[in-house]
Amino acid sequence: MHGPSMAGWLLVVLCAAAGTYCLLRRHGCAGEDRRAAGGEALMAFGMAVMALPAAVVAQPQWAWLVYAVVFGAAAVRALWAVRPWAGRHLPHHLHHLMGSLAMVYMAVAMTGTWSGAGGAHVGHSVASGASGIPLLTGVLLLYYSGYVLRTGSRLVPVAAHPGGALAWSVRPELALACRLSMGMAMLAMLFTL
Repeated sequence: MHGPSMAGWLLVVLCAAAGTYCLLRRHGCAGEDRRAAGGEALMAFGMAVMALPAAVVAQPQWAWLVYAVVFGAAAVRALWAVRPWAGRHLPHHLHHLMGSLAMVYMAVAMTGTWSGAGGAHVGHSVASGASGIPLLTGVLLLYYSGYVLRTGSRLVPVAAHPGGALAWSVRPELALACRLSMGMAMLAMLFTL
């Protein structure tokens, strides 16, 4: 396995590991943290499936439409969680909204809706190079670059939790590392779009 296939498999492993950790974290949390961990698990596993190398697993055209519908529903749920009209502004839910919309965008790009000469064809994965709208892809790349830099800088000075030892599944630095790896995976997927 060399080239794009290797990058695809690395993204699959990274995203599947992040999704597994998010599920474990979900069981150790309550309230908003539990819902956020569930949303992150959905995002991570969705990214893992979308990154499967097309040379190994050729996904049917309808699968990309299913991904668009699933992540469209996740975007609506994230928008409802934010509810700007109700005075709730939770930055993490805004990030989930942005991530869900980015996933919808990539899934629609893979259907070939925007394809021209270099567009997507049946059986390609995101890691194989579909064609999207350059301006929108650039905006998403800027957003995720900023997100990765901000999350990475927050990871460096994480101090010990004052309430004693925490279970490893709910440690704040592991949650940040998980979000950082998912942000970097999203950047890689957008670069190949």
